[in-house]
Amino acid sequence: MPCRIEIQAAFLLSSFVTFFSGLLILSIFRISWRFIRKRQSFKRAGITLELLSSAIITHNPLRRLYSYGVFRNQIEMLLSAQTFVGQVLVILVFVLSIGSLIIYFVNSSDPVGSCSSYEDKTISIDLTFNAFFSFYFGLRFLAADDKIKFWLEMNSLVDIFTIPPTFISYYLKSNWLGLRFLRALRLLELPQILQILQAIKTSNSVKFSKLLSIFLSTWFTAAGFIHLVENSGDPWLKGRNAQNISYFDSMYLVIATMSTVGFGDVVAKTSLGRTFIMFFTLGSLVLFANYVPEMLELFANKRNYINSYEVVKGKKFIVVCGNITVDSVTAFLRNFLHHKSGKINTEIVFLGEVHPSLELETIFKCNLAYTTFIFGSALKWEDLKRVAVEFAEACLILANPLCSDSYAEDTSNIMRVLSIKNYYPKARVIIQILQSHNKIFLSKIPSWDWSTGDNIICFAELKLGFIAQGCLVPGLCTFLTSLFVEQNKKVSPKERWQKHFLNGLKNKILTQHLSDDFAGMSFSEVSRLCFLKMHLMLIAIEHKSLLNGGSCGLILNPPSQVKLHKNTLGFFIAESPREVRRAFFYCSNCHGDVQNPELIEKCGCKSRSCQHPTGSPKMAMKSKKELSGMGKQDSFSSGYKNTLSYSSFAVRTFLDDMEQDPDQLDSSGMFHWSKTTPLDKVILKRTDKSKHEFQNHVVACVFGDAHSALIGLRNFVMPLRSSNYTRKELKDIVFIGSLDYLQREWQFLWNFPRIYIMPGSALYSGDLRAVNIEDCSMCAILAPSPKAVSSQILVDTESIMATLNIRSLRISSTPYRPSVPGMLPDANKYNGKSKYRQVPILTELKNPSNVHFIEQLGGLERSLTGLNLHLSTSFSTGAVFSGNFLDSLLATAFYNYRVLELLQMLVTGGISAQLEQHLDKEKFCVSSDSCSTFLSGRTRCKLGLLSLNQTILSDIKPRNTFGQLFCGSLDIFGILCVGLYRMIDDEEHNPEHKRGVF
Repeated sequence: MPCRIEIQAAFLLSSFVTFFSGLLILSIFRISWRFIRKRQSFKRAGITLELLSSAIITHNPLRRLYSYGVFRNQIEMLLSAQTFVGQVLVILVFVLSIGSLIIYFVNSSDPVGSCSSYEDKTISIDLTFNAFFSFYFGLRFLAADDKIKFWLEMNSLVDIFTIPPTFISYYLKSNWLGLRFLRALRLLELPQILQILQAIKTSNSVKFSKLLSIFLSTWFTAAGFIHLVENSGDPWLKGRNAQNISYFDSMYLVIATMSTVGFGDVVAKTSLGRTFIMFFTLGSLVLFANYVPEMLELFANKRNYINSYEVVKGKKFIVVCGNITVDSVTAFLRNFLHHKSGKINTEIVFLGEVHPSLELETIFKCNLAYTTFIFGSALKWEDLKRVAVEFAEACLILANPLCSDSYAEDTSNIMRVLSIKNYYPKARVIIQILQSHNKIFLSKIPSWDWSTGDNIICFAELKLGFIAQGCLVPGLCTFLTSLFVEQNKKVSPKERWQKHFLNGLKNKILTQHLSDDFAGMSFSEVSRLCFLKMHLMLIAIEHKSLLNGGSCGLILNPPSQVKLHKNTLGFFIAESPREVRRAFFYCSNCHGDVQNPELIEKCGCKSRSCQHPTGSPKMAMKSKKELSGMGKQDSFSSGYKNTLSYSSFAVRTFLDDMEQDPDQLDSSGMFHWSKTTPLDKVILKRTDKSKHEFQNHVVACVFGDAHSALIGLRNFVMPLRSSNYTRKELKDIVFIGSLDYLQREWQFLWNFPRIYIMPGSALYSGDLRAVNIEDCSMCAILAPSPKAVSSQILVDTESIMATLNIRSLRISSTPYRPSVPGMLPDANKYNGKSKYRQVPILTELKNPSNVHFIEQLGGLERSLTGLNLHLSTSFSTGAVFSGNFLDSLLATAFYNYRVLELLQMLVTGGISAQLEQHLDKEKFCVSSDSCSTFLSGRTRCKLGLLSLNQTILSDIKPRNTFGQLFCGSLDIFGILCVGLYRMIDDEEHNPEHKRGVF
């Protein structure tokens, strides 16, 4: 026994002597090396030595030598071959280390320390391996930049404690296993070896191999240590408590201990072994907690998400790809499933390019009945085949509106459309696009077909269009938004106006084919009948025109000359699909005398036996316009007459204006046009305020710099330059912002008339007063393009600060005269009982929860609940806007693309899917002299606010209720009243005379 202890001590001593002598040699080497590098005569010798060592391991010394100007050709050759040589050496060392470990396993069947002879082949083989390890150790040492750090590396320590004992064992003819089990730590390099051999290529396989190597090296090393100390015993007891235990038993003990299941059949008896087991158990808990769930998740994801979708005959499904995240999926499911609440018969197949997170997995599991997730990419045909795109009802592509690079986001989604259309040209695709100028690429795809349901939802076009409409007609932005937001929370209104506002949020835009009994009647007659008998508001129809080859088009409030045909599709404002079906079931014989709309149901008349509904009522998101005359200062938005002809008043006024002021329009006839205007002609200066006495103009505050992504101001200008307004009715547009940014936008604006630029900032009051902001009709604060912020609350910092600055302006109250006759002066513009007034503001928020900042700035503390923007007082008064609801339009476009087309016509100034096929950037910048184009572009309805006491509506008697006003304006003037913009409270509780949209 004493002899064995002395032998063990000799082996360990050799390792420690090697370690400390290496540190001593290292110190001498570093001093000598610095001396050699400083001497010019020895410089070339030092470079040669460094060149030799660096050729194996690293690029850095070689590149440094390359800069010396010596051995340049040789270095270039070595750099080209360095990677290959290094990889070969790494693989060879790994294989030999595994071989040495296998030899250790073989020798572990013998006692820990035993005599050996030269006939034992394993000792000679292991000695050869360790000789190569010694050579590789030297190369690594010479190539290391930090010699001390190298000496303390894991691989260096493994070599130090395994190489010297092998040589001593061969010299003393005494085989001692010792610390040779440390060779198992080389298994940590397994992922690197597999990557070099290109055996693994995916991130999941690399991740799994890394986890596997960690567990294997931990098991083998821990088992080796237990095997050593249990067979050797405690040194201070001179091995008296040693037990004969095999390496397999040691491995069994380690795994049982790691799993915290110890059975007690194999236990550690030595103090060193038991101490090691205690610390190993704690470390195992940490190891399991970090890695085992990750390994199980890898196996589960690979098994669950690589399968193909199984198509079931008769079962409909859609494919959703693009930006698949927790937020986007939550919003999509909320909007998509709401359309068919209780009648979900369409399954949703999500095609994601990354495996879902635990939170996203939870969402899929909660909606397991109608959702499926498949891992793959829409850019790969094999993945499109797995989700069976050719059998899908449609393929929906989600965009990320919060991305910092909108161009990259749009191009990636356009590439997905190309891939889908190339795979199956007849696939119906609905895509979300961030910037409008990228839409042109989609229309150029050969298989893109608007008529089959292919559609584009452009965030910038719709968002800025909404804001522009809010600048034209105060409150209209809120009115249009309320048509498409869904309120699911149960709210108890505290005030009367809140109750009316919530009732308005219950309405939606629905489509339904009209009864054949309406054939031959005018729109005003049918709309009046639907309003009185069915409590429905008919606002538009899909009409087949005989002048355009029988093509169908949407008409808002068509004139009396347009007669309804059989099977005409109507657009209604109502609360439920059940209500609008009354318009289909209506029978003049059976329901002519019915007063209760609930009694209008399907009847058995022979004349109606051949009429069948072509489909269930189509439901989009919310959409309701209410205007009426309740009170002396109430006002409402109205839709004037549309195509072909007008009522006598509208046609006469329009033709007179056109003859007196022939406007110049673009080639489509949809927008006012002017010759290209140089940028320096529209730039304003603060010193020239007297030259530009702006009145009733629109001020737009823009934030950005020379490097910011463009938000597309053209989409904001186009509705304000719509041709259904005469040149006299156009309002000047003044942009306030960085000149570096605005000059990048100017190339898209230089063909629009009456646009001006004030270099500066909305955060500076001097710039605001220089553009006569006190006399503007509306000040729009546009949110900047997305950028990286530490918190989502900070994304609206500029918008909120600008709102604070503008609301702090104290403007004296003076009588206000609108430039457009009959338009209602805004309550914020003039108040005879107040000394000061506020500038009307429309603030865009990217984060809807930031609305509470706007509420505080405006002194409004009567929001209905929490931080919900659409239940805030600021939203109900038309003071804020957020485009987060635009996600719901994807479901709208799938279920009923006609409603989306109606919204686009209202918001964008008249652009429809048909016009998209003929309108591009080149044609848009050319004027039109065609009379037919001119008339067809201008003859469409427009929206506005009309005072009940200062316009033609004052002639309507009686007008005590909304129904009386609705019927009177429709019968007498052909004006369709659809909502109210009235005081939210009496004067005592509403000193600022705030108006709300109802």
